[in-house]
Amino acid sequence: MLSTEHHADVVIIGAGIAGLSAAHQLTRAGVTVTVLEAAPYIGGRMATEHLDGFRLDRIGQMLNTSYPELLRTPALSDAALRMFSPGVLVHSEGRHHRAGVTVVAGSARGALTAARALASAPRARTHRTRTPHAGTGPRAARLGSRPPLGNALDQARLHAAFGRLATTPVNRLLARPERPALAALSARGLPARTVDGFVRPLLSALLCDPDLTTSSRCADLALRSFARGRLCVPEGGATALPELLAATLPPGTVRTGVCVTDASISSVGTKEHGEISCRSLLVATGARAAAELLPGLRVPDFHPVTVLHHTAPTAPLTEPALLLDGDRRGGPVAHTTVMSAVDPSRAPAGRPLISSTVLGLRTPPPEAELDGAVRAHLATLYGTSTADWELLAVQHDSEAVPAMPAPHDLRRQVRLLSGLYVCGDHRDTSTVQGALSSGRRAAYAILADLGVRPDQGTLRLPTAA
Repeated sequence: MLSTEHHADVVIIGAGIAGLSAAHQLTRAGVTVTVLEAAPYIGGRMATEHLDGFRLDRIGQMLNTSYPELLRTPALSDAALRMFSPGVLVHSEGRHHRAGVTVVAGSARGALTAARALASAPRARTHRTRTPHAGTGPRAARLGSRPPLGNALDQARLHAAFGRLATTPVNRLLARPERPALAALSARGLPARTVDGFVRPLLSALLCDPDLTTSSRCADLALRSFARGRLCVPEGGATALPELLAATLPPGTVRTGVCVTDASISSVGTKEHGEISCRSLLVATGARAAAELLPGLRVPDFHPVTVLHHTAPTAPLTEPALLLDGDRRGGPVAHTTVMSAVDPSRAPAGRPLISSTVLGLRTPPPEAELDGAVRAHLATLYGTSTADWELLAVQHDSEAVPAMPAPHDLRRQVRLLSGLYVCGDHRDTSTVQGALSSGRRAAYAILADLGVRPDQGTLRLPTAA
């Protein structure tokens, strides 16, 4: 195969996680690749900003240890993942409630076991939070209040449902009738309090969709991943994954700060490097940019995501937990975490990093106004004053996550015609798993058209403690 400065077998436009995943698969099979990225950095939405020793993720997208593509991508075998505590913490009526820990795979015996365990130790599941503006402190929480999961039997049903979901084959989930996720939740046999107080805020966090208009099939896949694995983040920031992928590519493969002026199956024109000839073109940009390069591609709706990063004199929570608002009335924050407790490498020693996510803001209010509303809500969620917290950054992306309303094609075509391909989370599921999957599918389609056998393999992914 030809390999000169101005020729590559495959030109990939976009150095996000999908494009780099495809480049990794292609170069492993011996295909020469050039990756062109308009931004001065790689990673796309998985970029991490460095600020005064802090590492701040752009949209705070979480991973799950059960993502199959983490095992199918050899370059990620060196990825260190930092785990959240099992399940999540749900704030409701002045308390933190542990939820979402799958005890036993779903069965009648499993439900009974869970019910007995939960009934025998109810205090171990809840932690009172202090209300900073009420002088009563912990007593402000009503000791007799019911947790958002309902009573012990309701919680046993939830554990059993998660257990069944964890063991249900994917093809059976995809055979279920498809409708909006919120409508499907009412048919799952769970009490309304459990759905409203836990399942709905959990799904909103996993899908970045506060109204749960997402396809019920995509929602089932998200809950299945949650039930089978642990929520986690890459050590050192989200950019660690694209950096690992890029590190496996031959020197000079990725070129940042390159503006593509025109593209075709046989060549790509750039301002900086002139024309680069190729045998195949892969567009691995976001959905809107892909449609500009390839007229006729559908541009989906998007879910906006706004992340606020704070630091404080002391950490408001020492546990590496994801904290959800089960009341859904207290303020704008959908979920929050002390990120430095999950991954200490993201903050300087002695300076906690608190990252909080707000969903659904198409146009955020002025920074000071948004910060004030978020701090007031965080004071309730963590049960401490936030008056002396310092705002590090507000990061907003109006097109952070492609929407997946019903009906949603989980495997949209990546091969438009021989020599022309497209990938990204908008061709799969709107997750890191979906982006990696679409990149691999596109690479395999290119290799099939070139008559090259892919170098496949499955590796065990190590995790950080």
